Amino acid sequence: MADTVRVYLGFSIDTNRPKNDADSTMKYSLVLLVIALSCVSFSSGKTFTRCSLAREMHRLRVPKDELAMYTCLAEHESGYRTDVVGPPNPNGTNDYGIFQINDYYWCAPPHGRFSYNECKYSCESLLSDDIERSVRCAEKVKRQQGFEAWSTYHFCRHTRSDEIDHCF
Repeated sequence: MADTVRVYLGFSIDTNRPKNDADSTMKYSLVLLVIALSCVSFSSGKTFTRCSLAREMHRLRVPKDELAMYTCLAEHESGYRTDVVGPPNPNGTNDYGIFQINDYYWCAPPHGRFSYNECKYSCESLLSDDIERSVRCAEKVKRQQGFEAWSTYHFCRHTRSDEIDHCF
């Protein structure tokens, strides 16, 4: 029989050593803590539904005839999730939040990398469950470049404004 039992958490238990209740309790507590933490999601983001996003954007006074397009874009950009940071784009930039706003043009990226920051927000603020900044920035993108600015627009170009009427 082995003298030592290895545990994957980086410590070992010497089976020949006299049992010390404090050691056993601490190791048992550590194992339980690791198990509990592995079950917890560290994501603090919110996931909207198409209708809950449309209603929230309507509350934020987004024109009703644009809601279906914005909800379609959010579906394809982030799966309606507020906490998404996209993988690096070919030019090294990232996209943030429910509308995947690009950090080179629209928001200030972390670590002080250059950005035009046209929306005057930090990119991290676009990851909030409170989507007002994301909405205001998306509206600015749309005013300056149209909905075509989003790479997923081709999925949404035939979206009709009445497609979200059942949400109200």
